[in-house]
Amino acid sequence: MILGALSLSHLLNDLIQSLLAAIYPLLKTTYALDFQQIGMITLAFQGTASLLQPLVGLYTDKYPKPYSLVVGMSCTLIGLLLLSAATSYPAVLVAAALVGLGSSIFHPESSRMARAASGGRHGFAQSLFQVGGNCGSAIGPLLAAFIVVPNGQNSIAWFSGVALIGMMVLFQVGRWYAARLAAQGSVAGQNRARPHRDMSTIVVVRSIAILIALMFSKFVYLASMSTFLTFYLIDQFHISVAQSQIFLFVFLFATAAGTLLGWPVGDRFGRKPVILGSILGVLPLTLLLPYASLFWTVTLSVPIGLILASAFSAIVVYAQDLVPGRTGVISGLFFGFAFGMGGVGASGLGILADHTSIAFVMKVCAFLPAIGLLGIFLPRIKYN
Repeated sequence: MILGALSLSHLLNDLIQSLLAAIYPLLKTTYALDFQQIGMITLAFQGTASLLQPLVGLYTDKYPKPYSLVVGMSCTLIGLLLLSAATSYPAVLVAAALVGLGSSIFHPESSRMARAASGGRHGFAQSLFQVGGNCGSAIGPLLAAFIVVPNGQNSIAWFSGVALIGMMVLFQVGRWYAARLAAQGSVAGQNRARPHRDMSTIVVVRSIAILIALMFSKFVYLASMSTFLTFYLIDQFHISVAQSQIFLFVFLFATAAGTLLGWPVGDRFGRKPVILGSILGVLPLTLLLPYASLFWTVTLSVPIGLILASAFSAIVVYAQDLVPGRTGVISGLFFGFAFGMGGVGASGLGILADHTSIAFVMKVCAFLPAIGLLGIFLPRIKYN
């Protein structure tokens, strides 16, 4: 039940966040923005989350805060309301940063709670938790297409009820976690970080570095799709904004399904094969996508999202197993790095798009999954 509540709250949290990217075409027209400025909005949101999440994870490893998730959701709510009322580009950036602040508080501690409620099924728990977020990210553009685009920027405030529901759910989760900590007699710094007993510190550090490189390839590519896919479809195939949002939903829904798929495959074949196959395996498809028709662009986006997303839960659990006792800081590091790379990637790709074209950006990003070759050098972890 707790896992379900965490997955639901992740859905609600990421649904709100995805509204930001979903209304980029609306913001671009309203404020006459170029692609670099669009990328800066993503950087304001994801950069804030990136910088703070590891710090939040480090702090809560020592001092668990059961009700911090409610605080995080309240920051997201404030950012949402400011976004709906913003009348200038700087105000949009501040709103995006507040939404990022909410994410920085939400993700590390909620990931720790999911592991605590897993009953030892860490892959299942992380996948179920993550699929909620991916479903929220997929639903956001669909709601934007049918609600925000026809009714304007102010209608974003209608989604404040979503944040309030999330806060109520997270308050109940916080009560459960507080009771669990009290029952266990939890104390600060109870578990010391140590490498997996079969590996040296050098191997662990090298493995973390490889995982970070793989996260770079995965999330910069995902940032290119979530930030610029709508513009690419509108520019290349001359479809409407609403239609482009529906096609973005198709891609994001595939990423949600892929996240859940990563759990049973990872349990059956191991984390390393899933990590290697999910990133490197999409390379032929990403190379084809920039040259495809509208039908095949949308069709290819489905297996790309499905396969690429299956890696994230495996990467997080693999990293947590490499450094036992530091669930919060590892979760914060990888969630933060994911947001950071997405933000920096979107900003850099926006600059590139302004100097070239959206089509050229898609062709460049097609090669990112080739970084998945580094996964070959990951050691295989033995589980007792």
